[in-house]
Amino acid sequence: MKKIIALLLVGVMTIALVGCGSSSRETVKLTLSSEDATAILAAAGIKLPDVEETAAAGTTVKWFSWYDDLQNYSDDEVINSGYWTFQEKYGCSVEWVECTWGTRFDELATLILSSESPDFYPGHDDIFPSKCLKGMFVPVDDYIDYDDPLWTGERDYAYNYYSISGRPYVIVYDNTYDNIVVYNRRVMTELGYEDPAELFYNDEWTWDVFYEMCIDFSDPDEDMYALDGWYYAVALMHSCGESIVVYNTETQQFESNIDSPAIERAASLLYDLSKNECLYPVWDHGWSTREGNGIKQGLCLFYFGYSTIVWGTVDVISQEWGDVTEGEVMFVPLPRDDDGDGNYYTESIPTGYAIIQGSKNPEGVALLAACMRFKVVDPTVVSLDRRQLEEKYLWTEEMLDMYDTCYALSTASNIIVTYGEGYGDKLYSVTDALERFSVQKDASTWAALKESYGEQVDYYVDQLNEEIANYDPYSASDYAE
Repeated sequence: MKKIIALLLVGVMTIALVGCGSSSRETVKLTLSSEDATAILAAAGIKLPDVEETAAAGTTVKWFSWYDDLQNYSDDEVINSGYWTFQEKYGCSVEWVECTWGTRFDELATLILSSESPDFYPGHDDIFPSKCLKGMFVPVDDYIDYDDPLWTGERDYAYNYYSISGRPYVIVYDNTYDNIVVYNRRVMTELGYEDPAELFYNDEWTWDVFYEMCIDFSDPDEDMYALDGWYYAVALMHSCGESIVVYNTETQQFESNIDSPAIERAASLLYDLSKNECLYPVWDHGWSTREGNGIKQGLCLFYFGYSTIVWGTVDVISQEWGDVTEGEVMFVPLPRDDDGDGNYYTESIPTGYAIIQGSKNPEGVALLAACMRFKVVDPTVVSLDRRQLEEKYLWTEEMLDMYDTCYALSTASNIIVTYGEGYGDKLYSVTDALERFSVQKDASTWAALKESYGEQVDYYVDQLNEEIANYDPYSASDYAE
């Protein structure tokens, strides 16, 4: 794909995009290749189907989700998603079937059982494998061909991590990184700490360095805590390159990894951070994080979160995280284990769609996913996305380069994939407790946690594997509660 992007030479193209429900229209001028991007991709065998040959043209798909990022966005935001192509090229539309996060699967079950199934759901890890085994979602290989050049780079990911008996359950049009570590460079300089970005590029961004900064910074008497938020515990556990439950991609079975020395080292790091009062005490504040997280004020040193936390408007980011115009805001990948294999790890997550059991228009879902995938590889759109981050959100070249670095980690050969709620309620409750123990007021040692939860992990993993072994994706066509 780098070769495709490298073809962006000289020429000017104007793209006009209209916000849903808005009369405003924003035109963006881009410097692009003199060759048409569609022709460039077609030369590599990457193309979308002809309108005349697509049965889904002119149809509507029903999107079941607690959010609608396809159609709802800020009036002044430049939108160039695959939905635009889906709508303008194929005359299709999306109907949002809104649900509530906490009851989403109960609501979906009711719709399926009443023969009122929506068509698709976000391709999150929360559905795999448990909700697929319950028959709430269907295999997607009847509707897309992962061997088509359009899907190059995603086939192995989908088949290795989101398939049962060789049948994939997610149309993955991209995969990206999960958590990053955000910090304020001004605060780092004032405290005399080395810049984590420089440490990373020098291969010195390790747990030991990170821990020393956290210990030196934290001072409860001054309301200063190195870490705040909800994701640092899970993120640091996974930064060792392993997880408590792992998916064997060869056998397509889950395995307990609770005895891993790497997991124990990660747990020990978190235990020490907790005992040394480096964690903002959410339990003393109504289980709420600090307003603004204290990054800009120098009350919090690091914040772990999704990459989108630094994608807000300049005003919002400057108010909460640091002055963007002065280059204060920066982020890095998770630190690496000093005693590990030398690699930096981040959890790789899919971006895509799952087709719901009873969908009336699965072909429409596949067409939308193809349009979204085309956006990911279209050099015109790649350029637009980068220009928007640079010119609208005022990202520095360093931030853009770090984004590329984090993205590369999520697509490397040594990625880590976990499933969270997708394990099923019982197994997830145990793994979640093990991974988040450090956010509790009284942290426990890993030895004590293993004593409390080890047998449960083994038992629920065996149960899950038995379900997988007994499941036939070729014959399971009815939803089972």
